[in-house]
Amino acid sequence: MLGTLCTLITALTCVSGVVVVTQKPPVVTLRKGEMVTLDCNTGGDGKIAFWYKHVQGGVPRFVLYYHHSYSSVKYGSGFSSPKFTCNHQSQSDYQFIINNVEESDSAVYYCKTLDGSANEYLIVTDSTLPPPVLTILSPSSDQLKSSKVTLVCLASQMAMGYADVSWIVGGSSVTGNIVTSTAVPQDDKTFQLSSYLTIDTSEWNQDKEFSCKVTVGSKSTEKCIRKSECSNE
Repeated sequence: MLGTLCTLITALTCVSGVVVVTQKPPVVTLRKGEMVTLDCNTGGDGKIAFWYKHVQGGVPRFVLYYHHSYSSVKYGSGFSSPKFTCNHQSQSDYQFIINNVEESDSAVYYCKTLDGSANEYLIVTDSTLPPPVLTILSPSSDQLKSSKVTLVCLASQMAMGYADVSWIVGGSSVTGNIVTSTAVPQDDKTFQLSSYLTIDTSEWNQDKEFSCKVTVGSKSTEKCIRKSECSNE
């Protein structure tokens, strides 16, 4: 039986051609209690690697900074070894290491120098956590009078503030005309987001099946809707 999983999703970003964050493969799955390594290239010798942790709904927190010439890692308030550490593979390649990963480590981690920054997403999730709850809202009567309508996929009871949202129309994945909000923290410690798919009214009238899928960590929920199932026309 699978235990807690840690999924690392990497966003490859280059700012002013200076800092490049790399992670291969782009998605890494770990069990709770294992170690994760985030790679940062500072773009040249002499540049210090700073690391920050940003949890959804909060403010970035300084974790540590390090340079290959230092005898030890310098930590921010609330962070220390051996949980967090950093080493170097060359004068510009640094590794930020988190040991014994747990759910509270879920965050966006930024690697920064004085003239550039990049980020990697670390998501830690427990296999016992519930999947997100989805609701799809059909077009309103007023919308159906126009040439375009919008379907709304509401994801609630999300265990964390990071999710992958996809839409399928008539059995085929679509990527255009989709707007997805950022996850919003709720009073019960869960998160909620909305995704909007705009389509031609003619597509809706063809009674195609529209499906919204939301993946949070290792858990996914998919919900479908079609015109013949709705009663608001």
